[in-house]
Amino acid sequence: MDLLSGNRSISHNRTAMAGVLLESSTVVGQKKDQGFPDFKHKTVEKALWTDKRFNPPWVHSRLAAMVQCQQQGQSTPESSGRAVRIEQLWQEFYSDPSKWWDNRYIKRTPKYPDFKHKNTNEGLWVEDSLNPSWVKEKMAAMAWNQTQSGGGLKSKVLASFGNGDEVCKLCGEGKLKEALHIVELMVEQNTQAPINSYVGLLKGCAKRKALAEGKQVHALIVECGLDLNTFIGNLLVDMYAKCGSMLDARKVFNTMPKHNLFSWTAIISAYANLGEGDEAIDLFQQMQQTGIVPDKVVFVVVLKACGRIAALEQGKSLHAQIIKSGFESDVIVGSALVDMYAKCGCLEHGRQVFNNMHERDVVSWNVMIAGYAQKGLGKEAIDLYEEMKQEDVQPSNVTYVVLLNACASIAALEQGKQLHSRIIKSGFESDVTVGNALVDMYAKCGCLEYGRQVFNNMHERNAVSWTAMIAGYAQQGLGKEALALYEQMKQEGVQPDNVTYVVLLKACASIAALEQGKKLHSHIITNGCELDLIVGSALVDMYAKCGSIEHACQVFNGMHERNVVSWNSMIAGYAQRGLGKEALTLYEQMKEECVQPDDVTYVVLLKACASIPALERGKELHSHIIRSGFEMDTIVCDALVDMYAKCGSIERALQVFNNMHERNVVSWTALIGGYVQQGLGKEALALYEQMKEEGMKPDNTTYVILLKACASVAAMKQGKELHSHIIRSGFESDVIVGSALVDMYAKCGSIEHARQVFNNMHERDVVSWNAMIAGYAQQGLGMEALIFLEQMQMEGTKPNEVTYVSVLSACSQSRLVDEGHQLFDSMCKDPGLTPTMDHYACMVDLLGRAGCLTDAENFINKMPVQPDVVVWMTLLGAARNHGHVEIGRRAFNSVVKLEPENAAAYVLLSNIYAAAPGCMRKQK
Repeated sequence: MDLLSGNRSISHNRTAMAGVLLESSTVVGQKKDQGFPDFKHKTVEKALWTDKRFNPPWVHSRLAAMVQCQQQGQSTPESSGRAVRIEQLWQEFYSDPSKWWDNRYIKRTPKYPDFKHKNTNEGLWVEDSLNPSWVKEKMAAMAWNQTQSGGGLKSKVLASFGNGDEVCKLCGEGKLKEALHIVELMVEQNTQAPINSYVGLLKGCAKRKALAEGKQVHALIVECGLDLNTFIGNLLVDMYAKCGSMLDARKVFNTMPKHNLFSWTAIISAYANLGEGDEAIDLFQQMQQTGIVPDKVVFVVVLKACGRIAALEQGKSLHAQIIKSGFESDVIVGSALVDMYAKCGCLEHGRQVFNNMHERDVVSWNVMIAGYAQKGLGKEAIDLYEEMKQEDVQPSNVTYVVLLNACASIAALEQGKQLHSRIIKSGFESDVTVGNALVDMYAKCGCLEYGRQVFNNMHERNAVSWTAMIAGYAQQGLGKEALALYEQMKQEGVQPDNVTYVVLLKACASIAALEQGKKLHSHIITNGCELDLIVGSALVDMYAKCGSIEHACQVFNGMHERNVVSWNSMIAGYAQRGLGKEALTLYEQMKEECVQPDDVTYVVLLKACASIPALERGKELHSHIIRSGFEMDTIVCDALVDMYAKCGSIERALQVFNNMHERNVVSWTALIGGYVQQGLGKEALALYEQMKEEGMKPDNTTYVILLKACASVAAMKQGKELHSHIIRSGFESDVIVGSALVDMYAKCGSIEHARQVFNNMHERDVVSWNAMIAGYAQQGLGMEALIFLEQMQMEGTKPNEVTYVSVLSACSQSRLVDEGHQLFDSMCKDPGLTPTMDHYACMVDLLGRAGCLTDAENFINKMPVQPDVVVWMTLLGAARNHGHVEIGRRAFNSVVKLEPENAAAYVLLSNIYAAAPGCMRKQK
């Protein structure tokens, strides 16, 4: 049944196929291969088996009746009905053959009918077993008459295609192969195909990007000598360019014996459309050198090329030529000038041209509005739209798309909603492009509910629609929802494009969904998108952010082409994993390959320096930044402040901060964070006061750092004031801010306030629980910490390494040796957790505080990893507290082997020796 349309339609197919089936054997038992069908359709790939379990119950009775009819020389009802219709069609054919297409000598498969009605598309086959007996006699007579009247039958058939209109019609319908076959047969018969046949074929190939068929047409053109025709040459250039084969397009152009204005326009337009503006401008100059005067179409094309590559100076030169040529008053040229200036970032010149235009149509307004929107000047774009309405210019769908993009760029939700209402009134809501822009606007304004509502109500959705909605979820950090929507997209049969894959990879990166990212990678390879530069960079970024540096390196090294974005993604991957040295080494390799760093590169590299920390390398980068002209870039300056602060050079951080022309909340937060990291909590809080005086509002990150400052100096009063500001600012529901509040109150000694904040949190993560447990540990409340750990696990939050450090510390403070042992053992058995040196040090401290020094020493000796200085110093401290000279001496020897200059170890051993006689007397 797999050869039919489906189980539900088997009954229909069986009935419909009666009379047009080729019987494999009159008696089923006679066929040699049971896998071969009992009945097979003569013209289409359909087949039937009599013993299939999905057959309708009436099949066997009908089959028996059919066999009986055949044995008695009678026909079946189905075949009788079809035979009657076939006879009627043959009668219609012979009454007026001109109404039928003769396909006998152009069809490439027997499935295609020999004759096809021009209006009804019904078909006739000469060899059909149901044909009346008189058909072959009349067919032979018709062939004889055609032969006697001159010319072979094939020539007569080909002649029926006359002046090439049928070939053009087939090309318009997308039937390029059929049209091409007709022309090939004409060439074989030495029949000259009309020139419009080649025109239709070339335009059809260009429209459908059918390069293979286009090359076949080119070969036929050469064979019949039309390749020297300038008009055909222009079409060949256009066809190859639109099929993406610029080498062939340029080859045709270069071999043309003569170029006219249209030839130059075709090749210049081809390069402009591909974004190769430099080549387009160069060709334009060559054209002028040959003495050909440009028209307004060429000017528009070259202006487009200038806009593509932001070639402002060439654009200005063109503007001067346009004025001399008298085309400046042309509305199309004027609009192209506005567009060029806008895309070159020179909105003042664009607005000046716009204001001086004698006539402005909707396109002129659209390009000016788009110019503002592209520069992030959403308010100006919306103001210009209001001006457009005052001049009674009716907006188009493009106008609304551009305006929605403007709203999205400045998160202007209310204006976006107003535009939505006007779109509905204007009847553009059903336009798929406008619908996509609405989804995108709502998503970027953070209103996913409205975006999803628009998306669900769209009558037509394409890859852009799905991508916009998926991107909305990804931008809001809802990676799971984005991936779920992708699955729905696949179920509806919509093919993702490169942009979809980039957005999905960002979604995977945002939630560290490595496995889903790997599956996407497989789909990308299957769909042939892996070689795309942007997709490759997104793959590197996804793997790096998911913690798989190896996969990121593999993709990066396998990329055929790498741009600055690719290098930035890989460098950032190393920096995010704390591999600052590797990031800086890769930067050196990037320079060797002559890839120019951008502002993002410097930001990522400064983070790498901050992570190691590498102050000297940071200073070198600062020098490069100054030479590259990025010193005034706010984002780069923020990264410089952060790097100097984290590298311990507060003076330099402050110097960069004070020299900044523009400071944002990130700048202030970076400097405040630097003070906190250096243990200068009071100075950090003083800087916060200065920040408020300058009218800068803190964000959630600022509050988290300030709460750490309060915790570091036990500034409970300032902490409470911050808590009030946080509530007024609406950040109390932020889980990170809530966790920082719990931590601040706990470290300031107010467990009650910490517990109150914790209980009021709507959402709690492992950091929130850890802060509360650490608070109990700090206060020596070991049992409360253990109870809290149990509650944490009951509520479904899995403890991490930090949790166990806090709980083991609490057990140590409270001398809960057995409980501590049980916790450590359960952690070791958890496959998702690996004890670190901090956990081993906690266990040594636990045993040491309880006086179990021998057990503590044995624990160290049985550690699966080499103990560090902290572990041995913990044992040495316990030996001093309990006056154990021998264990103290052994611990001291282990410390000085690792750190010979450790002064604290000498002090502790000295204290042990000083207290030893007293201890001995006490023992006696």
